[in-house]
Amino acid sequence: MTNKENFTGCTISSPHCKCFECLSEEELELIDSTSVVVKYKQGEILCKQGSLSSHIMQIESGLVKVFIDNGQNTLVLKLISTGNLLGLSSLKKGSNIYPYSAMAYIDTTVKQIDINIFNQILSNNAAFAKEVIELLVANSVTIHGRFFCLVHKQTYGRMADILLCISNRVFKAKDFDMPISRKELAELTGMNAETVIRILKKFQDDGLIDMKGKSIEILDYDRLNKLSEVG
Repeated sequence: MTNKENFTGCTISSPHCKCFECLSEEELELIDSTSVVVKYKQGEILCKQGSLSSHIMQIESGLVKVFIDNGQNTLVLKLISTGNLLGLSSLKKGSNIYPYSAMAYIDTTVKQIDINIFNQILSNNAAFAKEVIELLVANSVTIHGRFFCLVHKQTYGRMADILLCISNRVFKAKDFDMPISRKELAELTGMNAETVIRILKKFQDDGLIDMKGKSIEILDYDRLNKLSEVG
């Protein structure tokens, strides 16, 4: 599996936060003793836009959709997978409201960390704070790239981006079972479900991928990556 990630429209945020590697044994014990682990089934809401935030959520396993909704339209901001954090926007002083909602795409396990404990460690551990800042920057870059993709890339480039994102950042393999439905792929790529099905079939006919039910194998990574680059 190649480690190259030249595509500019990845929807899935950087998959691993190194901040917890900077903690002392005492700090790790403090977090563990004040945290709870919650399991969410596919389709369950982790947090709702406009609700109070009291925890930082560490995704221990699974895949989560982060989105905003005005009651009529939904915009997916990003996906986050194992190792990432959710709720960092609530660290800003006076901002204890979730500005987005989050939903489990698949069965997901989350560690809920008390936001006051998280802030306490953030203030006392410079290395920890640096890693959290780097994660925030990486997440911002992801959202910027996603919107560039939606605005400037054609349908084939957008689909290539999603397939490469899932391959590189979720499964780290060229063959995987697609964790989301064709309808959800349409939502992510700004298409309708019929267009998604047609493009996947075209990719298969052109030898870029092989599909058997939910199973997808990337056969020609370089061509798919090039398609993502040129949009």
